[in-house]
Amino acid sequence: MSFEKVKSYFATLGMEDRCISFTEPTATVAEAAAVLGVEEGRIAKTMSFLLEGKPLIVVVAGDARVDNHKYKTVFHKKPSMIPGAKCEEIIGHKPGGVCPFCLPEGTPVYLDVSLMRFSEVYPAAGTDHSAVRLSLKELEKCAHSRGYVDICKGWEMK
Repeated sequence: MSFEKVKSYFATLGMEDRCISFTEPTATVAEAAAVLGVEEGRIAKTMSFLLEGKPLIVVVAGDARVDNHKYKTVFHKKPSMIPGAKCEEIIGHKPGGVCPFCLPEGTPVYLDVSLMRFSEVYPAAGTDHSAVRLSLKELEKCAHSRGYVDICKGWEMK
């Protein structure tokens, strides 16, 4: 259901062909990178947090990890991930398919600077067997991004 919802959203933008469904699982960065044949950094990992009881989404490069200190500096609170069992209820997507599209109204979406080294990235498309191929500019627009933040470690600008 979630893939169809995301695909319908992209159809309204004339970009339905960017949504890809796979028979193999793409729930983890490693699985998605292997199925797509790309480096792990190009997998746009959608991190779902609770901030003061409300969802907050940050899309990061697949080879980056959230740095708790950086997160707290940007958002003024310690990071608190949405528990996997609550993901679908809170943001409309199950773990492994969490993406920055078709979220509840008003959910803020940010992109991490770790993505800036890539011209094209692959976020999930609502299921653990899907992806969307997008340029960074397209991701910014399609995810209704509020801008870039710097909350990650474990990657280097190339």
